[in-house]
Amino acid sequence: MSAIGTLTTHHVGLNVTDLERSLAFYADVLGFEVLGRSAEGEAGAREEHAFLGRDGSLVLTLWQQAEGAYDSGRPGLHHLAFEAESLDHVRAAEAALTARGATFAYEGVVAHREGAASGGIFFHDPDGTRLEISVPKGAGTAPAPSGTAPTCGFF
Repeated sequence: MSAIGTLTTHHVGLNVTDLERSLAFYADVLGFEVLGRSAEGEAGAREEHAFLGRDGSLVLTLWQQAEGAYDSGRPGLHHLAFEAESLDHVRAAEAALTARGATFAYEGVVAHREGAASGGIFFHDPDGTRLEISVPKGAGTAPAPSGTAPTCGFF
């Protein structure tokens, strides 16, 4: 056991290039509620930001302070994964994302690796950040695009 005790993830902060566009994606498409945000023209504010969550709990912060698109070749976030309640919810998310014109890494639901019961969809947000929505079981009949390697590692 660590001297600092047990740690859990509190929230994830993402840099975005356009807060309104990202809010439309994360709140409107993925269903996060806006828990709070900076006021326009707020005195001393360096950047716009918003706090997103579910059932009043903070999950994600969006900070409009980035320039350019996500770069998977730079140190930092590899991808952000969300766990859905069921495979039907993953498919509903896929339909909503498709209607919005999201870019997917693979077609449809895929397994995390050959023989895995877990799997989901892999896609990009408006800035190119890699995202995943998956379930721990129920995707066992889905194809595994990366064989025995983790699917989430190669998109």
